[in-house]
Amino acid sequence: MNSATSPPLDAVKIGIVSVSDRASSGVYVDQGLPALQDWLARALKNPLQFEPRLIADEQATISATLVELVEAGCALVLTTGGTGPALRDVTPEATLAVAHKEMPGFGEQMRQISLRFVPTAILSRQVAVIRNQSLIINLPGQPKAIAETLEGLKDANGQQVVPGIFAAVPYCIDLIGGPYLETVDAVCKAFRPKSAVRPVKI
Repeated sequence: MNSATSPPLDAVKIGIVSVSDRASSGVYVDQGLPALQDWLARALKNPLQFEPRLIADEQATISATLVELVEAGCALVLTTGGTGPALRDVTPEATLAVAHKEMPGFGEQMRQISLRFVPTAILSRQVAVIRNQSLIINLPGQPKAIAETLEGLKDANGQQVVPGIFAAVPYCIDLIGGPYLETVDAVCKAFRPKSAVRPVKI
């Protein structure tokens, strides 16, 4: 199939949400939104439209923001911050409150990846859920940890040692009726059953 007959890449709207009392009040510059946008721009071939939000650690505000982004047509919503055990960390609760389905495998795998680096990874409470036709995933708060959990771990030769969670994201979005995400294999190769793979564009 040549490019003249291949379907164009689906445009994708992605919500990115940084949850931080101090960054949202201007105490320091937020690093979560730039980290999310940079990684997604490197990992996806699709035309991307980002819907960024920088908000405080308030459960009602987080839930309302997630609902707003889903209703705005975001096929994927990624949050960063607010997933630890501290009293103000309520991102998982706010995410579960708007869920139609839980997807526990994402949180399980993120903790497995992070445990390779720090024993305190068991304190993280990230969750992932589906609301309507949108996938919502809580990510860690640190930019380095965001990339590690999305990409997974590779050895010195670039071979995948532990799969990152994003490898499963495109097929999950397929299954809930969202756009077809195409990844840059060198960053994160998406996995799909052969029957779900579209013809390669030449």
